[in-house]
Amino acid sequence: MTDSSVSFEHVYKTYRLFHHTTGGIKNFLFHFRTNVHALRSSGFEVLRDISFDIRKGESVGLVGKNGAGKSTVLALIAGVLHPSSGRIVVNGRISPLLELGAGFHPELSGRENILLNGVLLGLYRQEVLRRMDEIIAFSELGDFIDQPVRVYSSGMVARLGFSVVAHLDPEILLVDEILAVGDAAFQKKCMEKMTTFKKNGVTIIFVSHSPQDISQICSRVIWFDNHTVKITGDVERVLQEYASMQA
Repeated sequence: MTDSSVSFEHVYKTYRLFHHTTGGIKNFLFHFRTNVHALRSSGFEVLRDISFDIRKGESVGLVGKNGAGKSTVLALIAGVLHPSSGRIVVNGRISPLLELGAGFHPELSGRENILLNGVLLGLYRQEVLRRMDEIIAFSELGDFIDQPVRVYSSGMVARLGFSVVAHLDPEILLVDEILAVGDAAFQKKCMEKMTTFKKNGVTIIFVSHSPQDISQICSRVIWFDNHTVKITGDVERVLQEYASMQA
């Protein structure tokens, strides 16, 4: 579809499990076919026959129990992982808010890390420099911005990470349980920024265990259960059904 930002077509993702071979190499060779078949067939299925389409400018929440496959879906969209089979099509520049500050260099200052991460996320150096003051102001890090990131608290790192991505004109924004950064006032700023993205037509794919946050940001919900899509549809209806199953 031409108006699609993300499309999954019959996607499977399996992690291979490796086991210690008992009996030594001689036993392995004597029973070669049996042992090779056992190695090939042993795996952990994370996603099974996943198909969905997310339109440009749509805000979609992903819900489900821990281990249902939600974060794996985000990693596949970001290109961090590749499917075992099936097809994934992504149209647009990805901006991940997955593990805030994961790419920061501890010996570089906050200011230097803004520049580094902006370039790694696909912007030209001059573009990042032009937005530097705005990013710093949003982070509320004050004089710490010129200190090495290794002296930052985890909350400060998360605030800087959110500030960087939030000011780099995302086309497709991937969000994984990261809006609870900083104090209540900063969390409010983060939610307001997410709402602005939605109004500006940014495609948002949002993993969260907070029904309130999903209701505020998303227009549709995909419920993952047992490594596949259980239900997709209207936010209120899907969240009600999901909540009834958790009771």
